[in-house]
Amino acid sequence: MPSALFDLARIDFEKPLMDLSAIRERIPQRFEMEQLSAVTQYVPDEKIIVGYKDLSDDEFWIRGHLPNNPLMPGVMMLEASAQICSIYYHLANTNPAKSFIGYAGLDKVRFRGTVKPGDRLVLVAKNIALRSRLALFESQGFVNGTLVFEAIVKGAPISLDS
Repeated sequence: MPSALFDLARIDFEKPLMDLSAIRERIPQRFEMEQLSAVTQYVPDEKIIVGYKDLSDDEFWIRGHLPNNPLMPGVMMLEASAQICSIYYHLANTNPAKSFIGYAGLDKVRFRGTVKPGDRLVLVAKNIALRSRLALFESQGFVNGTLVFEAIVKGAPISLDS
């Protein structure tokens, strides 16, 4: 089992760095696609960002994803991970107007546990590379201190200008 990228005991859930309104200022996802509740840490010298998603009983996927025993779809865990990586990219970028990244790929994805309504999915990402055309992150998700997924997330800058 891989070790955590960040000491989970260092996470301060009481004083988040960014709440939902601050997250909305930095990434464009809205409504059902908002997969972050808060960002707790941005540690540039360690190239780490930490946040979480609190899962409620009214998540859009509950009705159809294993009715009577809803599990967060793996693709939604990866979306949450991509969103925390995008926040890191925004904070580290010297040109905030061009600081949104979209998926460029995923590698080494492993699901190791389940996430259910009522859980807090803690997301940790470590930046591996940050270039003008590619951002690369190791990412992990935890529920109650247990690793539930890991992945390498690749992101590429996207212009949202129409």
